[in-house]
Amino acid sequence: MARPVTLFTGQWADLPLTELAEKASGWGYDGLELACWGDHFDPATGAVDPAYCENQKRILEENKLNVYAVSHHLAGQLVCDLNNDVRSDAFAPQDCAGDAEKKRAWAVETMKQTAIAAKNMGLNVVNGFTGSSIWHLIYSFPPLGENQIEDGFKYFSDMWNPILDVFDENGVKFALEVHPTEIAFDIITAERALEAIGRREAFGFNFDPSHLLWQGVDPEKFIRTFPDRIYHVHMKDATVNLDGTSGILSSCLDFGQPGRGWDFRSLGRGQVNFEEIIRALNEIAYDGPLSVEWEDAAMDREAGAQEAVDFVKEIDFPPSSRGFDDAFATE
Repeated sequence: MARPVTLFTGQWADLPLTELAEKASGWGYDGLELACWGDHFDPATGAVDPAYCENQKRILEENKLNVYAVSHHLAGQLVCDLNNDVRSDAFAPQDCAGDAEKKRAWAVETMKQTAIAAKNMGLNVVNGFTGSSIWHLIYSFPPLGENQIEDGFKYFSDMWNPILDVFDENGVKFALEVHPTEIAFDIITAERALEAIGRREAFGFNFDPSHLLWQGVDPEKFIRTFPDRIYHVHMKDATVNLDGTSGILSSCLDFGQPGRGWDFRSLGRGQVNFEEIIRALNEIAYDGPLSVEWEDAAMDREAGAQEAVDFVKEIDFPPSSRGFDDAFATE
């Protein structure tokens, strides 16, 4: 049986859920991965009002769509981020703007609410970010103090263990999208994050190959390294365009600008080897959704979303239930 193909709604939050659900159904998606911004899903309401959850599901059902996960990336970022500039002010309510610790306190509370709301939606996975208090130390000059990195992982543990307690209480898992600016951004830091969190089952990963590819990390190796921790999968493509002038750090150029060392692409138009990713997912018996996170600054998003669902449905295939030469066996 083919895995369901869903659309992550984070890049579509300017559209009402009713409008996006109708479009996604017409494009051929099986469901939506609801972002906790725009009007797509409000975890504070969902945590206390089961009727609200039923209404959001009804919008999808009327369009023959399902929901398998909700995602609260923006709030999760604020839990461990330094929160010390205006870039993250828009991630929290307006009355938190400019106040790093007020943003953090709100983020911790809303992440706990998201676990309860997910249970009320009948879901067992919440995707998101964790933020990182040490990302700014990624290049070790000025030289790092002896324990600065270790202290950052301990801070992550201290901040997220109480949140994960609420996830455990509600039978929900948190899937970190391994990503630059998070506590885990490659295989080594993902392993270190698991160790810091005590390898508790509530914490795993939302696999997204696009963020690994441009760093030079093998996406299939990530899957095979953490076979029991792939709780959700994003399908997103990227390309590396190093030409001797640009660098992998992107030269402070925005997405889509000429000269960037790497960029996101619509599915099938970049350098991610999705054939091998499907094979790796089959190896670990992943049977959850394949969720399209569509980003391509040079392409119309509706054309891209339509193209993406067709691409994923064509590239996906079920694992074999028998050896290919079993037919030669004789009694």
